[in-house]
Amino acid sequence: MATPENFEDQPTDQNSEVTEEHFESEDATESIAQKIEGDYNADQIQVLEGLEAVRHRPGMYVGDNGKKGLHHMFREVLDNGVDEALAGHCDNIDVILYEDGSLSVEDNGRGIPVDMHEKGVSALQIVMTTLHAGGKFGEGGGYKVSGGLHGVGVSCTNALSAWMETTVQRDGKVYKQRYEQGAPVGDVKVVGKAKGTGTKQHWMPDTEVLTHVQYDTHVIKARLREVAYLNPQLKLTFQSKVNADDNEEFKFDRGIVQLVEDINSAYDNVIHKPIYFHRVRQGMEIEVAIQYQTAYNSVVLAYSNNIHQPDGGTHVSGFMTAMTRVINQYARKMNFLKEKDKNFSSDDVLEGMTAVIALKLENPSYNSQDKVKLVTPEVQGLTNSLVGDGLQTYLEENPAVAKRIVDKAMLAQRAREEARKAAEAVKRSNSMDTYGLPGKLCDCVSKDPTICELFIVEGDSAGGSAKGARDRITQAVLPLRGKILNVERARLDKALDNEEIKALIAALGVGIDIHTGRDADVEGEEPLDEKKNGNANFDIGKLRYNKVIIMTDADVDGEHIRTLLLTFFYRYMKPLVEHGHVYLAQPPLYVIKAGANERHYAMTTNERDDIVSNIKKKKPEVLRFKGLGEMNASELEETTMNPEKRKLLQVEYDGARDLEIEMMFSRLMGDKVEPRREFIEKHAREVTNVDWHY
Repeated sequence: MATPENFEDQPTDQNSEVTEEHFESEDATESIAQKIEGDYNADQIQVLEGLEAVRHRPGMYVGDNGKKGLHHMFREVLDNGVDEALAGHCDNIDVILYEDGSLSVEDNGRGIPVDMHEKGVSALQIVMTTLHAGGKFGEGGGYKVSGGLHGVGVSCTNALSAWMETTVQRDGKVYKQRYEQGAPVGDVKVVGKAKGTGTKQHWMPDTEVLTHVQYDTHVIKARLREVAYLNPQLKLTFQSKVNADDNEEFKFDRGIVQLVEDINSAYDNVIHKPIYFHRVRQGMEIEVAIQYQTAYNSVVLAYSNNIHQPDGGTHVSGFMTAMTRVINQYARKMNFLKEKDKNFSSDDVLEGMTAVIALKLENPSYNSQDKVKLVTPEVQGLTNSLVGDGLQTYLEENPAVAKRIVDKAMLAQRAREEARKAAEAVKRSNSMDTYGLPGKLCDCVSKDPTICELFIVEGDSAGGSAKGARDRITQAVLPLRGKILNVERARLDKALDNEEIKALIAALGVGIDIHTGRDADVEGEEPLDEKKNGNANFDIGKLRYNKVIIMTDADVDGEHIRTLLLTFFYRYMKPLVEHGHVYLAQPPLYVIKAGANERHYAMTTNERDDIVSNIKKKKPEVLRFKGLGEMNASELEETTMNPEKRKLLQVEYDGARDLEIEMMFSRLMGDKVEPRREFIEKHAREVTNVDWHY
């Protein structure tokens, strides 16, 4: 889960009755969609030359012109170096973040060609300044397998940079060319003698086209770590000229096996050593690592040509079909499943499983430029066959491990039957009938979910203040008693039996984003496709509140409750996080009173001290709020609930950081204490806005 950024909520009209007068102005009769006068001819047809299209519409090429697009620029450059590693010509990549905010990526691959192209300029200039140009097209290109497909990667980074410098070592010489806003400044020049081979790209993001130009070291290092797991022959280093504590080296000699072990390090494992197999067929290479652990959620990370697909695709469908088919066949063969027993569903087989699927293939097809889902049709059948072959061989050669896997699936099947009943009961209570809502919910009057908000508060005392502070038209309050269940350590049926969780599910109205058992896929039937089949237990269209706001005390218990709630939303209502519906309230820590009516509020001790020093009164009174329950309704409304004055943190989700998010939740919320302690010690200095001293 991406680190939430400061989010200033925009003023919201909270009147229940909206009349025409609210929209009237002196331009009330005007409309954007009016008839345009004048000629429409060839003179109005614009042609965006070179990289102008990228600068004009960056979202089409890198996702957006903000934080996502900025880091996509980095990934495009990094992927070029990784492609050199896939081609067998690179074993080291160095990334440097400079004090001026620029970034560089240097690999020791073959170096971009610099000789003259048939277009009359250097091949380097063609690659850097021309869309759909590169060595990754068709037969006879420079790469057999690569992450790049369309030749728009590094040229997009160049187009969106104030300046970019490319340095190439090859043929015993060092070549260099500089670009400004995508355009070359001079020709390619020889600037020295080379000591080896490789390419260095150094660029400064352009504030004219990007709204966010500050790189997040967490995002960069997460991608480097991921690449290192997928390429055990490759060493990647990160160096920060801003903060030396961020410097880190990534190299994992055991590859995806080590990745699976690291994800599961916070749990007790059902299988001590991960299952691993590697197969090649019909131009496709697949590596699979699988390990079962004692937790109840499943983690399946899918990659093709080193690119992560958070939305899965044909390789995931083939993998899940093979797992379900082979384990059912083995259980029948060994008489663990009797003739009258039902087959395991895919959910039974996947429970507690961590798996990494890594494909290498020629000419993959994706659903979009950011490659979040693989759609190559033939991959599904090939993956099904290869994974089935590898898993069947493993189970036959390791009967003791196979028995533990089948036993876990049997336990999951029984628990899922109980969970199915609980989910159906929850689903029945999720109707818009008011009688299905929890009694502790103080609902709002409006039934328009686009303007409604739900405040989840800690305890009855804070709930009382929140109810008095709310706008009853658009704001609802749900008090929770104590700490909710840690769903990371609870089986589904136990979680759905928890009163606080049931109240949350009923209040929100969307159901739960889990599956409670499908028939296993069998040969001859259409293969499993998660996205196509959907989830009958979850419907985001029924969300009753556009904003779901967690509002807890600024103390240790409050932070713990917030973390438990975020874990619940991530595991059972992940689409709410993905679509930006979850927020964190930011109540002040201090009130500074000066005189009878003058009040100031501070979020931090530094802010408090600044306010005190600026108040001309000799002895301002400073009070520390120990909890929301100590704030009266007017204070809570003024500081935390009024959309025109409050500050919210929007919880963001970045699918590109799935690995980092999974490892964070497993370490913080898993069974073992030691990984949690190590995580806290490692990241303690990064925490801000925490003041637990009264």
